[in-house]
Amino acid sequence: MTTHDPLVEDAPVSLDLSASELDARREQITDFIEGVVDDAGATGAVIGLSGGIDSTLVAHLAVEALGADAVHGLVMPSEVNTETNMSDAERVAELLDIEYDVLDINPVVDALVDAYPAGADDRTALGNVRVRTRAVFNYFVANAESRVVLGTGNRSEALTGYYTKYGDQAVDCNPIGNLYKRQVRQLAAHVGVPDDLVEKPPSAEMWEGQTDEDEMGLDYDTLDAILALHVDGSFSKTATVETLDVSASAVDRVVELYEQSEHKRHMPPAPAELGP
Repeated sequence: MTTHDPLVEDAPVSLDLSASELDARREQITDFIEGVVDDAGATGAVIGLSGGIDSTLVAHLAVEALGADAVHGLVMPSEVNTETNMSDAERVAELLDIEYDVLDINPVVDALVDAYPAGADDRTALGNVRVRTRAVFNYFVANAESRVVLGTGNRSEALTGYYTKYGDQAVDCNPIGNLYKRQVRQLAAHVGVPDDLVEKPPSAEMWEGQTDEDEMGLDYDTLDAILALHVDGSFSKTATVETLDVSASAVDRVVELYEQSEHKRHMPPAPAELGP
């Protein structure tokens, strides 16, 4: 069940990267960031900082690629974001010595809810509004400053659709889009990201108390292993269950996430050309 999706590149089945492989990935990604900015004729990059490991790693690599002066961080809290995550986001910006702004998205979200009050009762719809509002701010700043928007999505999220369409994937590129979540943590530790951020439980914080693993029903290590062997790799369902010592239902869950999110990995469809 090998994937061929435009949001992600071909990935190895192995999840654990050696020091030399981590060095190679680091160089590949920094070269990629530099190339995207140069090709766009941009002055630098904008990145939304959430206090999580993905945005933290992308920020570190962007500074390596472009220099601190060329990276602009945006911290965009809402009423459901924890103070810890927002302070971690600011800490990352200060550690890297990059310019950053704190933009409260609540007034924008409130205005949208005022315009369509019925949407406030749908937790997922409202969470997606928060994510898409951040995307609007990313591009507002990027356009005003002639920068590109760096995405923070990883391979695990891309393959399972764990992101908001036209939200956190409304970006110009995904520098860590070829890394599973496990590899994101490995590379983050390798480049010197503080341990507490490397080990922090991931959360999209679309609503209060949300965590990635609770919502998906799987921990990332299990998810990544099933993706690598069965979705990206050639292992059958039976072989995956036996090799990883996981339940068949866990494999089915990952396949379900992959198949149901297929539409997110493609441009919006149009009718086929009419024949002669």
